[in-house]
Amino acid sequence: MDKNLYQNDVDFSALALQDPDFNKYLKSNGQLDFSNPEAVKQLTQSLLKRDFGLVVDLPDNRLCPPVPNRFNYILWLQDLLDTTSDSYADRYIPDREVVGLDMHGGELHLSTARLCSKERLEVRCYRSAGPRTMRLREGCTLTPDLDIDDKNLEYARRNIVANNLRSRVRPLKTDPKDPLIPLDTLGIDSSAAKKSRPPYSACTGAEIEMVTTGGEVAFVTRMIQESDVLKNRVQWYSTMLGKLSSVSEVIEQLKKRGVENWAVTEFVQGTRTRRWGVAWSWGDMRPKMDVARGIYHLPKHLLPFPSETSFSIPKSTIDTVAGRVNDTVQSLDVQWKYRSQISTGVGFAKENVWSRAARRRKQQQGNAVSPKQPTAEDEMDESSDEDDEIEPALGFKLEIRQGEEVDSTEVGCRWLKGFDHVLFESFCGMLKRQLTAG
Repeated sequence: MDKNLYQNDVDFSALALQDPDFNKYLKSNGQLDFSNPEAVKQLTQSLLKRDFGLVVDLPDNRLCPPVPNRFNYILWLQDLLDTTSDSYADRYIPDREVVGLDMHGGELHLSTARLCSKERLEVRCYRSAGPRTMRLREGCTLTPDLDIDDKNLEYARRNIVANNLRSRVRPLKTDPKDPLIPLDTLGIDSSAAKKSRPPYSACTGAEIEMVTTGGEVAFVTRMIQESDVLKNRVQWYSTMLGKLSSVSEVIEQLKKRGVENWAVTEFVQGTRTRRWGVAWSWGDMRPKMDVARGIYHLPKHLLPFPSETSFSIPKSTIDTVAGRVNDTVQSLDVQWKYRSQISTGVGFAKENVWSRAARRRKQQQGNAVSPKQPTAEDEMDESSDEDDEIEPALGFKLEIRQGEEVDSTEVGCRWLKGFDHVLFESFCGMLKRQLTAG
């Protein structure tokens, strides 16, 4: 998938050459009249056809969400999921099942259609639609009644069928009084406790075009409230916001609710349009830093804690440093798997086992005389099984790579799992001291 597909503004002249239907609406100066609903609708149809192979039918007097911004939003969600999977590979895993709920109702199901049109994104998506009050470009409002909403749903179903997405997209009509995140209504067993099936992987709310008391912040606050009940039944909840000021308000709401794991980003389309994304999780899987901290001008207290750090060791080689890293971590009471081919290892610790107090405690336990020496049968007792089930307090990835300076080696530390950032900082500090001492 080309992540730079909409890095720049859409070239209307090029699109007109590729699609005669769009060419009819292009002005002589190569610009498009965005005040013309038919021109905007054709732009949406032409981009979906050219870039995603989707042929869609749109009714009149309906909003046409900008294709580029929605696509960039989906790419960010994909990065969130890829960097918080239990493979800890920080890349796309083809066999991973992803189920998504898109709450932005409409006749096209834009985000869902684009999400499912790419072979790389193997997901099952569900859409909810209900009577909505929507803001039109002219600034007036339209409150669809049930018949109009039925029309939306009918167009959505036709577009899903026309593009062979019936096995992957299920439209769901809801009432404004219904839950925004109707997991039970969908009839999906999404319990995170069942290891054989993933939790509901992604629940998204597109840029809020509804007119409600309190605006988009009020709507997202309702999402947050529902997520507080559902907790880990959904791995990631997310929304696209139209105002930068809303980002701060939403994050403050998350913090008040006790959310400790969130991500923010900015979507930039060419030189003009900007939107912002906020996602949160009640779980402790940590996304990569460039995914989680994509708004660099936010106040520090509104950004999630950095999930990556690194340090350099001068006058060293990758093999030498990798060996020392492996020896250091192996000496600790942690689960550790190191792959020498790529100079990368992944580890998990149940607690701080590298502090001086922890090392003294381990030494004392080793020197203590046990009243009963364990037998072979004891090694398989229930207490051992219980220890194996203890949730690790820290998951980390260490990558040894070539440094920026000549004859230097860089050690990258990535926070994979856990709620305690102090524990992550402590571990990275210990490792740096061990490797740079002497």
